[in-house]
Amino acid sequence: MRVGVFGRECKPDKLPVVKGLFGRLNALGAEVYVQSCYAVFLNEKFDYRPENVKIIHDKTFDLDLVLSVGGDGTFLRTALEVNKQPIPILGINTGRLGFLADVGGNQIDEALDELFRGDYKVEERSLLRIMDMDERAFDGFHYALNEVAILKRDTSSMITVHTYLNDDYLTSYVADGLVIATPTGSTAYSMSVNGPVLLPQNRNFVLSPVAPHSLNVRPIVIPDNFVITLNVESRTNSFLASLDGRSEDFPVGTSLKIGKAGFSTRVIKRFNQTFYQTLRQKLMWGTDARS
Repeated sequence: MRVGVFGRECKPDKLPVVKGLFGRLNALGAEVYVQSCYAVFLNEKFDYRPENVKIIHDKTFDLDLVLSVGGDGTFLRTALEVNKQPIPILGINTGRLGFLADVGGNQIDEALDELFRGDYKVEERSLLRIMDMDERAFDGFHYALNEVAILKRDTSSMITVHTYLNDDYLTSYVADGLVIATPTGSTAYSMSVNGPVLLPQNRNFVLSPVAPHSLNVRPIVIPDNFVITLNVESRTNSFLASLDGRSEDFPVGTSLKIGKAGFSTRVIKRFNQTFYQTLRQKLMWGTDARS
């Protein structure tokens, strides 16, 4: 099995987990490929060079699956590197929360054994796409697994986001911004601004305003085959558009059309790990502080 290992910087106390991961892959006879920047980090920071690995230097690679070692942010960057290639990704959590990267360090051996037995499932996660975008913007990758966020650039004046669904006027959000989230992203930025939690299997997107200047504006759930058009007004004559945290400035007058991408990100999940368990464990869903 050809396995890619992608990662980001980690703290020294996580090095035993990383070494254990590579050791287990070798024991299972995997053909291991390591993202070049991750290999450089391990070498320069910890003087660690995994044995029997090859280095991934470009954006195209022929792998059976990819392991993302880090937190959810690392998983998003790994999905960016995998791009449109239909390679499934398993998240190994060396970070904090871990919704996407939900395999803990003490579960690595068991999870890898399951992978090599073929004992796992793959979930197809929908992405958002900014349509008709200049190819130079966002390094040519106009997609987001979690969310597209439209945000003000300064710390005082709000922006106005005129919003249309399939060319029908919805409303004008006077707020610090607007988050358009996928089901995957419903537990990320969108949730922090009181958006609803969606199951990964939902065929919907969520529009959640950020600090709206109105008591009667609430998040709204829409079908994921809708096209969302946004026109922004701002006193600073510009605004930020962010794709999973990758932000760029745009001038007022720019019209953004957002829709569902024509491909999905393939996420590996263990059979004994459900989304409901993750909600209970990571977000203390249903926990009674009186107990």
